[in-house]
Amino acid sequence: MSTSQRFGPDGVEHAEAVLVEQYPRLVRLAYLTLPDSLGRHTRVLLAHKAVQRALPRSGTPAGPAPAQGATDGSDRHLALVRSRVLRAALAPAGPAGTTWARIGRPPVPPFVWGLRLWPPAGGIDEAAQTLSGAPAPVRAAFVLLRLDDLAEDGAVRLLGGAGATDPAGAVRDALALPVGEDLLRALRRPEFDASVVSARPTDLLRRRRRARACWAGLATLALALSVLSVHGSDPGGPDVRPTAGSAAASRALDPARLQRVSAEAWSDTARVDFTAWPARGGRAGDRDLLARALGTWAAPGTIPVATTPGTTAEPPAQPPQLLYAGELDGRAVVLLRDGDRVVRYGETTNGSGAGRTLDVTRTDDAGVTTAAALTLWRAPDGASARYLLAPWIATAAARDLLRAGDTGRALAVAADGVTAPAAVPPAGGSCASWPVLELTSSTRIVEKHSFVLTDLGALSPVHLTYTPLPDGTAAPARQPREATGPEARAAWARQACRLGELRGGAYRAVNVWDFAAAQLPDGAGRAVWSCTRASGWAGPGDVTVRLRLEAGTPQDVARARSTAACGRFGQHLLAGFRWRSPAGRWYLLAAGSRQVSAIAATGAVAAGAAERTLVAPWSGPDGPVSLTGTLVGGGAVTGLDGAGGGRD
Repeated sequence: MSTSQRFGPDGVEHAEAVLVEQYPRLVRLAYLTLPDSLGRHTRVLLAHKAVQRALPRSGTPAGPAPAQGATDGSDRHLALVRSRVLRAALAPAGPAGTTWARIGRPPVPPFVWGLRLWPPAGGIDEAAQTLSGAPAPVRAAFVLLRLDDLAEDGAVRLLGGAGATDPAGAVRDALALPVGEDLLRALRRPEFDASVVSARPTDLLRRRRRARACWAGLATLALALSVLSVHGSDPGGPDVRPTAGSAAASRALDPARLQRVSAEAWSDTARVDFTAWPARGGRAGDRDLLARALGTWAAPGTIPVATTPGTTAEPPAQPPQLLYAGELDGRAVVLLRDGDRVVRYGETTNGSGAGRTLDVTRTDDAGVTTAAALTLWRAPDGASARYLLAPWIATAAARDLLRAGDTGRALAVAADGVTAPAAVPPAGGSCASWPVLELTSSTRIVEKHSFVLTDLGALSPVHLTYTPLPDGTAAPARQPREATGPEARAAWARQACRLGELRGGAYRAVNVWDFAAAQLPDGAGRAVWSCTRASGWAGPGDVTVRLRLEAGTPQDVARARSTAACGRFGQHLLAGFRWRSPAGRWYLLAAGSRQVSAIAATGAVAAGAAERTLVAPWSGPDGPVSLTGTLVGGGAVTGLDGAGGGRD
């Protein structure tokens, strides 16, 4: 067969039979010839790719015949296939001038989703390590001479036909490689077959997270592009419609698929929270309004979007629950629930879709009290607001938290649960009053239950509670109570204005815990130690320990953020600070919670007390003090950071 001869259909079939028969040896040749810098996974894939692409097509030049006497001289097909495998392995980036060759990188191997592949351990990788650093033609010559048993002139001819620049030199260098007979025998054993691979998954969790993030990003991008392409660049247009690049996103943003709860579901359920709220409001059936709300949520554009800390404004993955859609004082308002989030959409009622706003808040594990109300509307001057009350609220009243004796005024509530305008706490300046809502639940779900909510500027009002002083007995620790009794009203009246410090946070409840009381020196009277805990929706809370005297403003003692202290899982507390008496003398004051039996102070003041409170003269200069409390059942508690105090 001369060089002008070409393969016909019969020749291609013969070459295929040879390739299949010799497949393991050809993969071994390609694998060991490829540079080891590619890694085992990439080399295995490129080796299989080189062998599978070595099958000639009909019309491919047959090439010169092998030398007479060579071991493969009787089979021109094997010679051609082997030459094509070598050409691919010697130049994995392709011939000079191709794109991959110009940038100096090999082509991308075949893609295998989620798996890493490699040949069996043992001889094949030992050979690769022995050949590491040798040029590709030398590695190829080693395989041809020592494993495929070609003669030297046959190896030179194959390498030359495959594009090696100095095939004779490659053969000489291959023969000089220090390879022992043990390794050669191992390479020839069937178990060291480079065409047999092991497979293991890559990082499944990371891959899943990346896939979810990718799909979510693509869906959001497609949705935004769709909205822009349909409605142009005007973000305030009246016809914002939710469309999406995926069927799931379209379903989630379809007004017809919104979840709607029946009006009586709340009275026959074991889960009394936002999931039991029915769809209310005069425009709950307004498809256009709901479509604008959903479309704005999906692609807000340039409108104001307010989110509480730790909350995302990303569009819903499933159709959300409709809570309310109606009109209030010139505004159209829509409330939607998506899992642990509630979204409020607002616009003017002139039908233009102008004046749009979007607010998103967290509602993790909301219950009878924390899912009792949502803020629908605020007056432009910020002095009043309207609320949508839960269907289990029987009555509502407004009272002043600063005045312990205030009995409150009934607050009118419409049939759809919307309250009349109610005063809200001041956002700044003087604190002449602190309006709160006192709500009473229906007896259809629980025994008559009254509780207090305060508006701190978020979409969800905050639940206020109170924990009284321990009674001095061995009874279990007292639990938070509603801020409705005389003792709770008196405690909150002393520090209601400090609630303003919590504006802008993602809080669900605030509890005042009076954990200790003691007589102060120099005739200062009795003081109560309290810990105010603002619990966030996510779990951790911010605490402030204060000393509340019989007269005057409570004095801050210590603070801690994102902590379990002063809560259900942080019932042991110790705090202290440097205090100046009315007589002008300085003292270290410290107090511990119910289980603290002794207190020790070190640092600027060295003192101790075998009880829950400590009063010690502070005669030296100001400086850090470390407090340690001994617990009744064993163990210890350290002091919260504070003025003159420190945590170990």
